[in-house]
Amino acid sequence: MGAAGDMLMAALLEVHPDPQGFMERFNALGLPGVLASAQPCVRCGITGTHVSISVGGVTEESEDIGHIHEHGHCHVHSCEPAHEHKHEHDGGQPEQESHRHTGLTEIERLVDSLALPEQVQRDVRFVYHLLAEAESRAHGKPVEQIHFHEVGTMDAVADITGVCWLMHELAPERVLASPVHVGSGQVRCAHGILPVPAPAAAYLLQGIPIYGGAVRGELCTPTGAALLKYFVSDFGPLPEMRLSKIGYGMGSKEFECLNCVRALLGETRKDKPHGHGHHQIKEGEADGLS
Repeated sequence: MGAAGDMLMAALLEVHPDPQGFMERFNALGLPGVLASAQPCVRCGITGTHVSISVGGVTEESEDIGHIHEHGHCHVHSCEPAHEHKHEHDGGQPEQESHRHTGLTEIERLVDSLALPEQVQRDVRFVYHLLAEAESRAHGKPVEQIHFHEVGTMDAVADITGVCWLMHELAPERVLASPVHVGSGQVRCAHGILPVPAPAAAYLLQGIPIYGGAVRGELCTPTGAALLKYFVSDFGPLPEMRLSKIGYGMGSKEFECLNCVRALLGETRKDKPHGHGHHQIKEGEADGLS
């Protein structure tokens, strides 16, 4: 069922040796206004974990910050080119809109201020660069003019930081994934109604095998696509491997299909030389996301 930041975080959390301890440390990071919770969740009779991120007491589901939730995930993160939103009030003077936007520089400054391992900070910054580059291509604007919506920004920072930190602590030597299910139909964005996958996600998924199918809606968000692009060394069928842990990261909606991202942690039978893409990955142990 594709990939979104919160679902990837939940799946990896389930294969972490100390999920509760990780969530306590995550909430102690001091991300402005962010509170993350992980709760058991049942979809199609299967129990997994649902991660919910609130920003200032508000979850993103109630915010129209870009993509409207016509899909199976709890969080979608979008951005748009920098421009000034103004309203006319009674005196005819333009008033700056209350919704602030945050650029890549501000994101990097925030990430650098967090008490995270240096490698995790680098990973978060790189994933954000991938997102900004994709949005830049989609909107035809320089990366410097790509600004992220305020509420969606903190939600995305939380998802991306959580996934990068979990990956750092799990330390898989190799990361594999199945071809990516992107969904079908259309998604309503700040700029209008767009095809699935949304343009930014489509740019991020270039070079990655994807497929649609009967499920209507956006199943792979830009954040999910950026995380897959950064961490996964190869996309294809599940290799022969001896499983040690299985994690289910659940989406917020019920479908006929099980709405989850599944993480399989284990050891492959033999090392196979791989290693391309943005993240340098050693071989041996495999964390397969299917």
